Order: sequence, then structure tokens, then C-alpha cells
Amino acid sequence: MTQTVLVTGASSGIGKATALLLQREGFTVFGTTRRPDGVGPQEFPMLALDVRSDDSVKALFDKVGRLDVLIDNAGYALTGAAEATTLAEAKAQFETNFFGAVRMVNAALPAMRTAGAGKIIIISSLAGLTAIPFGAFYSATKFALEGYAEALWHELRPFGISVTLVEPGFVRTRLGEASQVAAGPLPVYAAAEERVLRAIGGAVSRGIAPERVAARVLRIAHTDQPRLRYRVGTDAMWLPRLKHVAPWSVFAAGVRRTFGLDPNA
Repeated sequence: MTQTVLVTGASSGIGKATALLLQREGFTVFGTTRRPDGVGPQEFPMLALDVRSDDSVKALFDKVGRLDVLIDNAGYALTGAAEATTLAEAKAQFETNFFGAVRMVNAALPAMRTAGAGKIIIISSLAGLTAIPFGAFYSATKFALEGYAEALWHELRPFGISVTLVEPGFVRTRLGEASQVAAGPLPVYAAAEERVLRAIGGAVSRGIAPERVAARVLRIAHTDQPRLRYRVGTDAMWLPRLKHVAPWSVFAAGVRRTFGLDPNA
């Protein structure tokens, strides 16, 4: 029987690559975006969804019905010094990246529990394993998803529902170009922030293709009992391991060197 999949944030990047691949592999796929009219024709139905709104999430599930696979991918990046980021900006970041995923999971679970089956796949990030300077709140949302999904894995196991985190490293998407910048920059951080954002831009340009992440999601969708975590990309594989085994001073020095935080060192 054909499985039904919902991919949030499917207008570009990882979400679009994932929706296209699953559609071509025989899944019934629905994608979501906040403004479907601005996306243009797609190979899969594109539905309106604002993950920040309970009403929008309910309206979507009234249309789609029961899902076999939920892929929580919607999110955006927020850059800027932590001190320069307002609480309103930080809360907005969490409302989309973290609570948006929670809303979607809560909406999908009742039918999945009734069916005794289902897959929750959450697109996390290397930034949820090792924090990115001048991306404190983006990193915090991804760290939050890591803890949430790990607890959820235990809670849903008795119901036959799997929970999986996909943790890519740098990916060649428009996430950086589309990122929001803290509205109140502080001059004292300006030089360091510029170097960090330049380094991130270079890492993104050298990153893996979003199709690599989509291919991993496809394998998870076909796996009866997927693991909790899958890392995608060389940087996602070795950086968390290095963080685990190296003294903090050694690891932190490498991070600061990578992002140009100590230009005179």
C-alpha cells in the first residue's frame, strides 16, 4: 500500500529535494510552505501551512488525514550576536524551528497511535551537536529538537512509532541567504561577526547537496526500525566525535580558528 508523507518547508533546499525524491520513489507526498502561490508548479501537491499557528496546522491535517511519515523540516536561520538578539527575535526563532515541529508531531500522533505505526523524521543539524558562533538561537533550537526527539523516541516506542533525527553538516541550500539578522547589531561584535558569516558562507558553498540528505530520509522511510540519529556529511560525522574525545580547550581552539574568531592568534 502506498505510504503518505508530509514534508514541511518543501519549497526549496532539503525539503524540496526530499519531497521530490519520495514522490519519484512511489510515496504519496504532500509538501508545505507558508505561501504556495509564490512557489510555482511542483511535482507534488504544495499546501499552505504556518507551523506557528495551531489553526493552520489543524486545517492542514483536516485536508491530509492520517500520515505514515511526517518529515519536520520547516525552519530558518537567525544570525547575530546573542547579546544583540532581542527576546522577541529569539522567541520567534523557537516558535518556528522548535515549537513548529512540536505542533506537527502532536497533530500527527493520534492517528499514528490508532494505526500502531508511523515515522517521525526531524531534520536537525550539526548545529544541534556543536554550537555555531553568532548563531546562538538557531543552534539552541536544534539542541532543543535533539532533546525533545530523544525523549519522544522512548515515549512512542510502545506504540510502534519511530522517531529519527537527521543531522546534516553544511548543506548547499539558500538557508544562509534567507537567514534573518538580529535587528539591533552591536558595533563591538561587528568585525568578528563578519568573519564568522564569511566562514559560514564558504562552508555552505562547499557543503553537500541537499539530495544527499534526501537520500538518507528515503532510506529511513524504507527501514522498519530506524535508529534515533543519522548524520549526513563528513563534518557531521567527525566534528561531534572530536568534541566528545578532545579536551574542550583543543576543540574550542579549532572552532575559533575555523570561524576566524582569533585573527591574531
